[in-house]
Amino acid sequence: MISTAKAASSAILERDGRFLLVLRRNPPSADMYAFPGGRAEPGETPEQTALRELHEETGISARNPRLFSTYDLKTHAADGSVKSHFLLSVFRVDADRDVVAEASDDAAALGWYTVEEIRQLPVPQSVLECAERLAGGE
Repeated sequence: MISTAKAASSAILERDGRFLLVLRRNPPSADMYAFPGGRAEPGETPEQTALRELHEETGISARNPRLFSTYDLKTHAADGSVKSHFLLSVFRVDADRDVVAEASDDAAALGWYTVEEIRQLPVPQSVLECAERLAGGE
């Protein structure tokens, strides 16, 4: 079976050296912490997807999405076949500092984490890589 990659986006929101992560309720990356994000809806740009998913999962309305990184993410079944394939666009976004994040939609929980804390959490490799790059490779 030939898999067609699905477009997905996530949003990096940083405050005072801490990154907003959600505990994902659903696959892919269920029960892992990740930047708020998800798959694109028909006709959406990657930027629109990142802003919509952030709002759906945290209640935060962000702005000014800037492409930070892209990933070609594949998960494989036990027989080696491709189970899921996403082309992920990761954006840095801005939001008002006083807005409080609340977990909803696909997010089971959320929190603000430093890079040191992220290293101790179950996270996709792409999340750790982005956080370390943004923190200056500490």
